[in-house]
Amino acid sequence: MAESTDRGWLESKLLADGEEPDPRFTLANERTFLAWIRTALAFLAGGIALEAFAADVFADPYRTIISVLTIGVGLLISLGAAARWLHVERSLRRRRPLPMPLIIPVLSFASGVAMAVVILLVVIS
Repeated sequence: MAESTDRGWLESKLLADGEEPDPRFTLANERTFLAWIRTALAFLAGGIALEAFAADVFADPYRTIISVLTIGVGLLISLGAAARWLHVERSLRRRRPLPMPLIIPVLSFASGVAMAVVILLVVIS
């Protein structure tokens, strides 16, 4: 497909080179991004709910730690989703192999650390 010449400022900065990919692939990339964003929002809601409603389960400093970790994982997911979307979109436009999804091992590690902290705090209290 021919490259569009009527790009906006942000699009021309982020996606400067390459050809327009098949719209199906771009839309699939966007759907994947939105799935990650839904997951990030679930972590955000979970962190807020823990802080608001788990007073009888965890003592105050522990509850805050768990809530902040949960919200932090949501933030990490959101940032990783944006980076992943951009890298995949650039690869599609340049007709290069898709990049390895680094968001998966990073989030697995972060989730594991968060779970270990929760288990530790449950055992302590």
